[in-house]
Amino acid sequence: QAQLVESGGGLVQAGGSLRLSCAASERTFSSYAMGWFRQAPGKERETVAAFTWRAGSTYYSESVKGGFTISRDNAKNTVYLQMNSLKPEDTAVYYCACKYSSGSYFRAQAYDYWGQGTQVTVSS
Repeated sequence: QAQLVESGGGLVQAGGSLRLSCAASERTFSSYAMGWFRQAPGKERETVAAFTWRAGSTYYSESVKGGFTISRDNAKNTVYLQMNSLKPEDTAVYYCACKYSSGSYFRAQAYDYWGQGTQVTVSS
């Protein structure tokens, strides 16, 4: 079973940056896709950024495009989310997840394994 552990969240002022890390078990790197998702209070979980391993396809939500970057370090079994120019509306719990079935890698509902989440709070 895949294991995912997020870290790097915290409190930051608007305009600041944070880098989230997702430490993944080795089995996770044989998955079809991995991604970062977030859920704000009272809102549905949404996809922030995701990628497929083999094809190298990458997806970003319109709200973070140009400001967030997803990347991975295979040697460290870690996936990152670099978040720049943060806004108060980016405040949410951020989750890392992976899926083994192909297709729909940009849909949060399609993911099988999830980390526990890390809180990101952006103050105005």
